[in-house]
Amino acid sequence: MRSQPKSWVSRVWGYLVKKLRWLTPGLGVKRWIALILGGITLVGVGFAILILDVYRTAPDTWWLPAISLLSLRFVDRTLRAVIFGGSGLALIVAGMWGLNRALLKPFLHPGKPVLDAVSAFRRRERGPRIVVVGGGNGLSSLLRGLKEHTSNLTAIVTVADDGGSSGELRKNIGILPPGDIRNCLTALSDDETLLTQIFQYRFSAAAGLNGHSLGNLFITALTDITGSFEEAVAESGRVLAVKGRVLPATLHDVRLVAEVALPGREQSVVVKGESKIPATEGVVKRVWLEPNNPLAFPPSIQAVLSADMIVIGPGSLYTSIAPNLLVPDLAEAIRTSKALRVYVCNVATQRGETDGYSCGDHIQKMEAYLGEGWFDLIVCNYQFDVSLPEGVNWVKPESGLEDRYPVYLADIVDEENPWRHDSKHLAQVVLDLYYERTGPLSSKED
Repeated sequence: MRSQPKSWVSRVWGYLVKKLRWLTPGLGVKRWIALILGGITLVGVGFAILILDVYRTAPDTWWLPAISLLSLRFVDRTLRAVIFGGSGLALIVAGMWGLNRALLKPFLHPGKPVLDAVSAFRRRERGPRIVVVGGGNGLSSLLRGLKEHTSNLTAIVTVADDGGSSGELRKNIGILPPGDIRNCLTALSDDETLLTQIFQYRFSAAAGLNGHSLGNLFITALTDITGSFEEAVAESGRVLAVKGRVLPATLHDVRLVAEVALPGREQSVVVKGESKIPATEGVVKRVWLEPNNPLAFPPSIQAVLSADMIVIGPGSLYTSIAPNLLVPDLAEAIRTSKALRVYVCNVATQRGETDGYSCGDHIQKMEAYLGEGWFDLIVCNYQFDVSLPEGVNWVKPESGLEDRYPVYLADIVDEENPWRHDSKHLAQVVLDLYYERTGPLSSKED
């Protein structure tokens, strides 16, 4: 049966009822609204005293009221108007202050002033649109630093992971691997406290959950509930109140394959699986995806094309960064974008992937997927005084590198984990380079 349209009385009544919900007991806003209304009333009384007394005693001639402003009798009227008006303004200011605190209190961190919270929110809201491409710990580290400067962040993450908890879920349930996406979500979380730690919590094998992380299981459950992996990631981001977005490079079930030259053998071997590539002793010659030429996730393409800055890396060269660039549409979008394109080189080599690589080797491998000359800037580390674990070496810029590429050298090493980047230092370097290239504005002004 077709429903009848509502009358205008019903619509008005519904609108009033909806607005009057602000007066529901327990919200803590009625007292401040009453204070503001009282202040407005006093201001109105003050204006009424000032205007009515002047024009009640003044003759019809238009210029005589102006002369009466200078009379002694008007001083008494003015004093009364100022008392009422000033009291009203004080009540309005107090009411607005209290109302703002009442509305913002549920969203403030303990001990953080309202002004600081609002100022930081507005500053991040005006930040540049930055797209970060990669995966693994390197991408999470960069995001953790960038979120303090801008909320307009998009992380495009590989879905070729097939090891650990992600690999088990991918194999047994058939969903895309959630591991790298989970790490990025927690890195972008507004407050990396208990909820984020729970999201990263990993069960022991003895618990019968095969070492799965709670976040992976959470995303898996949401995928089943919503029927969509991308919707599950979006809902997880809302739960964690992330500053930005995390998007998969593709929604296709892809596998990373590598051609590896084994030591002492003339012929290379084909290694299938992202987790098996670093574990295979030899030199990686090239990598590709199976099935070949997967379609990119459309929102990822949109984010790249509308970005102000695209940062590729840091992260594992072949198993975290390259799988994203092997998605043809995504690589073409990066080449087409008018954004500032920056490649952040790793600070240390990775066993099984980049043994003996220099900065130039990393750049050449990246250009094999994007083409030569597509990077506007290369960021490399120059701090090599900290000792590294055995078997891991510094990735150093070779002599003459600056003659071939636009290179920026910076101290971006994490002192506690020197084989990784310092998230705050790296983010500050990236933002400074962006503002230096795009205008005289400095990122430190806020």
